[in-house]
Parts: sequence; structure tokens; C-alpha cells
Amino acid sequence: MKPGSTLFLKIAVILIGITILSLCIFWLPWIASVSTEAAPEFAYLQYPVLIGLYVTSIPFFFALYQALKLLDCIKNNATFSELSVKGLMNIKYCAIVISILYVLGSLFLLLQNALHPGIAIIGMTITFASVVIAVFTAVLQRLLENAITIKSENDLTV
Repeated sequence: MKPGSTLFLKIAVILIGITILSLCIFWLPWIASVSTEAAPEFAYLQYPVLIGLYVTSIPFFFALYQALKLLDCIKNNATFSELSVKGLMNIKYCAIVISILYVLGSLFLLLQNALHPGIAIIGMTITFASVVIAVFTAVLQRLLENAITIKSENDLTV
């Protein structure tokens, strides 16, 4: 495969990573302090919510790393390999972990009577997107495993 054919996707993945990293570094602490000033009765939730959001960024960045590795496999004509299947499996697990963490975070805020409807909608959107990504990568993983099986059978017969 041509070296530049996956370049656009790599740039997109890197830009997504830089954007989310800058939001984590600059915007999240700022919005947490603004929210604390606006609603001082929920000030005790500032650090647990920040820690929860930072914890969810770990599987997100790992999934981005796996996507970059998967794009390298595609670039090197190793698409039908166990490394590609493992990358898709890791992305699937990361999406599942993100979904679980957001559901647990929403339940925690609900138990604290601090789940604002806007926050609930954002949490449900992220959870839904993560579930869709998990299902999509599971389907791709299954298709790739079947393709690898067919390819290995064809290699043996020829």
C-alpha cells in the first residue's frame, strides 16, 4: 500500500489526541473551578469528577494508540494479521471500559443528587458512542478473523 494512503487517518487520530489532551490539561480544570464557584454546595465533587474524567481518558488514549498501530499494519500490508485482530480487540475493550466508567460516574452523581440533565445527556452520548464503537470493532474483529482463516486456507491449498 502507498505510504500516503493512511497519512490522512493518522493525522486525524493525532489531531483528536492533541485536542482531547489540551482539553484535559486546560479546559477541565477551568470548568471545574467555574462550576465550583457557581454551585458551592457541590464543591466536594470537584476532584472526584476530575479524577473520573482523567481516568476515562486513559483508555481513550490507549485506543488512539491502537488505532495508530492498526494504521501502521494497513500501511505495511499486514492487515490480515493477528496484530490487527489484537488491535481491534483492544479498541473494543477500551470502548467498553469507557462506557462502564461513564455509567458508574453517572450513577455516582445521581446518588449525590448532582446529576444535572445536561451532564446526563453528555454522559449518555459518550456512553452510546462508546457502545457503538465497541460493537463496530467487534464486528470488524470477527470479519478480520474470518478473512484470516479464509486466507490461511487458501494459502495452504495453493
